[in-house]
Amino acid sequence: MARDPAATRTRILDAAETLFYGEGIRTVGVDAIAAQAGVTKRTLYQHFPSKDALIAAYVEARDGPTLGRYRALVGPAGLPAADQLRRVFAYLAGVVADGRWKGCGFVRAVAELAGQPGHPALAVAAGHKKRFEAWLESVLAADGVAAPATLARQVMILLDGTVTQSLIHRDPAYADAAAAAALALLDAARRVGDAGAPRRP
Repeated sequence: MARDPAATRTRILDAAETLFYGEGIRTVGVDAIAAQAGVTKRTLYQHFPSKDALIAAYVEARDGPTLGRYRALVGPAGLPAADQLRRVFAYLAGVVADGRWKGCGFVRAVAELAGQPGHPALAVAAGHKKRFEAWLESVLAADGVAAPATLARQVMILLDGTVTQSLIHRDPAYADAAAAAALALLDAARRVGDAGAPRRP
């Protein structure tokens, strides 16, 4: 019976996810991915014409699930922005203790491919970070925060800094410190918004 091409492609991407995230993009070769997926190297290249194309597809495949995971963990729409930010940083504090956690796959991919500025995965990773920032902006805007785009960018810096420091030190205290900084920025943005609001007659 012929294999379903879509299922085969998914199996290859799943294998790439396991090996690229677990061992590194540069370390893992297509032979190992083909073996993990249970396909021949020829079959792998029928779906992905090069390792670079597979890397880009692997990074792209992480986009939707990652955004979906964060949307789910912050809870229902309408929850105050402060509570949503607390949940995001609490989640990061929690994953630090998991030995399987190896940081942000998007940042790691960019770091590994930094010497190849034209690599297609770099644009994919950048697009993901922009979409994540836009999602944060929507969370803040829905709560009436002043200058939500600026605050979303500041929170993104804190999030990626948290991931980096947590990966280096394996200490959840960095996530706690970043959460406190994010909430302080949120409070400052609220005060600016309140000061600029028109007074009631």
